[in-house]
Amino acid sequence: MSKTIITVVGKDAVGIIAKVCTYLAENKANILDISQTIVQEYFNMMMIADLSKVEKPFEVLANELAEIGLSMGVQVKCQREEIFDKMHRI
Repeated sequence: MSKTIITVVGKDAVGIIAKVCTYLAENKANILDISQTIVQEYFNMMMIADLSKVEKPFEVLANELAEIGLSMGVQVKCQREEIFDKMHRI
Protein backbone atom coordinates (compact mmCIF):
# COMPACT_ATOMS: atom_id res chain seq x y z
CA MET A 1 0.00 0.00 0.00
CA SER A 2 1.25 3.47 -0.88
CA LYS A 3 -0.10 5.85 1.76
CA THR A 4 0.07 9.62 1.65
CA ILE A 5 -0.90 12.33 4.10
CA ILE A 6 -2.93 15.16 2.58
CA THR A 7 -3.51 18.36 4.53
CA VAL A 8 -5.82 21.23 3.61
CA VAL A 9 -5.68 24.53 5.49
CA GLY A 10 -7.31 27.91 4.86
CA LYS A 11 -10.45 29.99 5.11
CA ASP A 12 -13.57 27.86 5.15
CA ALA A 13 -15.65 27.76 1.98
CA VAL A 14 -18.34 25.58 0.45
CA GLY A 15 -17.03 22.60 -1.52
CA ILE A 16 -13.48 22.17 -0.20
CA ILE A 17 -13.97 18.55 0.87
CA ALA A 18 -16.02 17.77 -2.23
CA LYS A 19 -13.40 19.08 -4.67
CA VAL A 20 -10.48 17.31 -3.00
CA CYS A 21 -12.37 14.03 -2.61
CA THR A 22 -13.72 14.16 -6.18
CA TYR A 23 -10.21 14.66 -7.56
CA LEU A 24 -8.89 11.74 -5.49
CA ALA A 25 -11.76 9.46 -6.59
CA GLU A 26 -11.26 10.36 -10.26
CA ASN A 27 -7.61 9.32 -9.89
CA LYS A 28 -8.40 6.01 -8.13
CA ALA A 29 -7.09 7.08 -4.73
CA ASN A 30 -8.79 5.48 -1.75
CA ILE A 31 -9.41 7.67 1.31
CA LEU A 32 -8.58 5.58 4.37
CA ASP A 33 -9.15 8.17 7.08
CA ILE A 34 -10.27 11.78 7.21
CA SER A 35 -10.50 14.37 9.94
CA GLN A 36 -11.63 17.95 9.55
CA THR A 37 -12.35 20.81 11.84
CA ILE A 38 -13.30 24.45 11.58
CA VAL A 39 -11.94 26.90 14.14
CA GLN A 40 -13.84 30.16 13.79
CA GLU A 41 -13.72 30.61 10.00
CA TYR A 42 -10.56 28.55 9.40
CA PHE A 43 -10.75 25.09 7.83
CA ASN A 44 -8.27 22.32 8.64
CA MET A 45 -8.41 18.81 7.18
CA MET A 46 -6.06 15.85 7.32
CA MET A 47 -6.53 12.75 5.19
CA ILE A 48 -4.71 9.47 4.81
CA ALA A 49 -5.11 8.06 1.31
CA ASP A 50 -3.95 4.90 -0.43
CA LEU A 51 -2.40 5.85 -3.77
CA SER A 52 -1.40 2.35 -4.89
CA LYS A 53 -3.90 2.40 -7.80
CA VAL A 54 -3.16 5.96 -8.90
CA GLU A 55 -1.55 5.97 -12.35
CA LYS A 56 -0.02 9.46 -12.17
CA PRO A 57 3.40 10.06 -10.61
CA PHE A 58 3.18 11.27 -6.99
CA GLU A 59 4.63 14.69 -7.90
CA VAL A 60 1.94 15.27 -10.55
CA LEU A 61 -0.84 14.32 -8.13
CA ALA A 62 0.61 16.58 -5.42
CA ASN A 63 0.95 19.52 -7.84
CA GLU A 64 -2.57 19.11 -9.19
CA LEU A 65 -4.00 19.01 -5.66
CA ALA A 66 -2.01 22.14 -4.80
CA GLU A 67 -3.50 23.86 -7.87
CA ILE A 68 -7.01 22.83 -6.83
CA GLY A 69 -6.29 24.33 -3.42
CA LEU A 70 -5.08 27.59 -4.92
CA SER A 71 -8.27 27.87 -6.96
CA MET A 72 -10.25 27.65 -3.69
CA GLY A 73 -7.95 29.88 -1.65
CA VAL A 74 -6.62 27.06 0.57
CA GLN A 75 -3.28 25.30 0.85
CA VAL A 76 -3.18 21.59 -0.03
CA LYS A 77 -0.03 19.60 0.73
CA CYS A 78 0.77 15.94 0.11
CA GLN A 79 3.50 13.96 1.83
CA ARG A 80 4.35 10.29 1.58
CA GLU A 81 3.57 8.55 4.86
CA GLU A 82 7.15 7.45 5.51
CA ILE A 83 8.46 11.01 5.11
CA PHE A 84 5.66 12.42 7.27
CA ASP A 85 6.44 9.87 10.01
CA LYS A 86 10.16 10.63 9.97
CA MET A 87 9.59 14.38 10.09
CA HIS A 88 7.34 14.09 13.14
CA ARG A 89 9.62 11.80 15.14
CA ILE A 90 12.18 14.55 15.61
